[in-house]
Amino acid sequence: MGEIITVDDPADPRLHDYTNLTDVELRRRREPAEGLFIAEGEKVIRRAGDAGYGMRSMLLSQKWVDVMKDVIDRSDAPVYVVEPALAEQVTGYHVHRGALASMQRRPLPDPADVLRTARRVVVMESVNDHTNIGAIFRSAAALGMDAVLLSPDCADPLYRRSVKVSMGAVFSVPYARLETWPKDLTTVQELGFAVLALTPDERAHTLDETAPHRMDRVALMLGAEGTGLSRRALAAADTWVRIPMSHGVDSLNVGAAAAVAFYAVTAGRPQE
Repeated sequence: MGEIITVDDPADPRLHDYTNLTDVELRRRREPAEGLFIAEGEKVIRRAGDAGYGMRSMLLSQKWVDVMKDVIDRSDAPVYVVEPALAEQVTGYHVHRGALASMQRRPLPDPADVLRTARRVVVMESVNDHTNIGAIFRSAAALGMDAVLLSPDCADPLYRRSVKVSMGAVFSVPYARLETWPKDLTTVQELGFAVLALTPDERAHTLDETAPHRMDRVALMLGAEGTGLSRRALAAADTWVRIPMSHGVDSLNVGAAAAVAFYAVTAGRPQE
């Protein structure tokens, strides 16, 4: 059982993992360098633990100590108990859910290892909005996608906002980063995946016409909000696919488009 420690000084060095959580650029640099990420809320903390991530510490308001007692009992990590006002001073925002945990990152797997047993994967290019990353992971988990591949400049799935929006789904879908973009798409294709580029371009085939659910192995490629896939990524794809639009709407938010496309790609597959 981790030691439960009451802390009343916002400058206490033991709270270092939780400082300035609203400073996106700072946390983007710090967290990977220090090998940590922040899980927020009871469900997300539990899912991170169930997925095998080690806990460094917890930051709780008093009322959450009893709620999280079973998690505390299973861990040797220290538990820092603070007043809500002090938590806000440290983190930079009002911690509505009252529970934070600093978790230990794990090395990312090699893309080939992630792909070896997969049949349906999503490939993201330059998706750098943490909310979109979280939403896409949540849909990927819910709709039966097997894995996620990220271009080198995609946002961090383990950033607090991504984890929160995904409701912890970032822990249940294997993911890896491609090092050379878009050259590494050839590795995906060599493993037997048809790379389908999702684009609103009218020259693309509709998902119904393409029938990706009938294909043996599919890698569905998504681009960033607004700009979409780059010319190089589109050129590297095997097929362009689109979601038919009505009422003069030209495109969907990438998170919404992902969910629609994932359903088309996985339709008829048994869900676990």
